[in-house]
Amino acid sequence: MSTPLRHIPSLSALPALVGTQLGQSDWVLIEQSGIDAFAAATGDAQWIHVDPVRAASGPFGTTIAHGFLTLSLLPVLMNQAFVIDGLGMGVNYGLNRVRFPAPVPVGSRLRGTVKLLACEPLPQDGLQAVLEVSIEREGGSKPVCVAESVVRFFP
Repeated sequence: MSTPLRHIPSLSALPALVGTQLGQSDWVLIEQSGIDAFAAATGDAQWIHVDPVRAASGPFGTTIAHGFLTLSLLPVLMNQAFVIDGLGMGVNYGLNRVRFPAPVPVGSRLRGTVKLLACEPLPQDGLQAVLEVSIEREGGSKPVCVAESVVRFFP
């Protein structure tokens, strides 16, 4: 079942939402093929990610996703959680803080919850938003990633 996408009526409505949850994404499945592709793209082919046979006897009992693979899901998770109607563009400005409190075993389903922490005006009627994205693993006891994403929005 798909999570309803939250529609924010306009960019000017965003500052009033500071401190609130903007939305939650659908579940995303983490498959070995995606882990392998990420390893190939980044050059990080550590055995805990790409060698299922060796990883079976390792500390996690299976392969796990790279932390940066989990972090790279931020755009899709945020796009599934909320939309600002009439937005011209959003630009990734960076990250304030990122943590990976728990591993992501292959076959996990992840989803993100987005909270607006801060919002400041920019020139040309833009806004800079700090968004906390907490990524959870289905059945997990703590988040697998918590990141503060800084995004600049323009009409």
